[in-house]
Amino acid sequence: MILLELYYEFFKIGLFAIGGGMATIPFLRHLSIATDWFPLSFIVDMVAISESTPGPIGINMATYAGYNVGGLFGGLVATLGMVTPSIIIVLVVAGYMEKFSHSKTLEHAFVGLRPAVTGLIAVAGFDIIRIAVIQTEIDPKKIIYFLVIFYMIKRFNKHPVTYVAISAVVGILLGF
Repeated sequence: MILLELYYEFFKIGLFAIGGGMATIPFLRHLSIATDWFPLSFIVDMVAISESTPGPIGINMATYAGYNVGGLFGGLVATLGMVTPSIIIVLVVAGYMEKFSHSKTLEHAFVGLRPAVTGLIAVAGFDIIRIAVIQTEIDPKKIIYFLVIFYMIKRFNKHPVTYVAISAVVGILLGF
């Protein structure tokens, strides 16, 4: 039964999380609150691991959450649930693409989706900051570390893996 629930929940996320992997975070937050599958703080771990592994972040997060809830088959089912809507939509759209490729209405619909997707990603970013840095009380160490890493990213522009590795070492040493 849990596998069917995993498939259904991640099917919904895959269907409505328009804009990529970070757009899945508000849905995962809701899933965390609605079920007891994983705590909110787990989302930060999912993002960190998903960003550190190859592949689309949304798919990696679905696999990670599904594995946490239902083991190997849970990971497979959650991943399948996440990609099924995209496969269906691509197959349907491909059939009509030539007919509507020059449609102004379709063009306007995509332009209208951009602010909504940006809003979803912004909410996801704020949720991650709130969970990772602030949580229930303001932790000055985490805020300072966040600002230092933010500065380093902007100043030095190294590969993201560099900052993930630095953060892992700092987290181990400082016990974040």
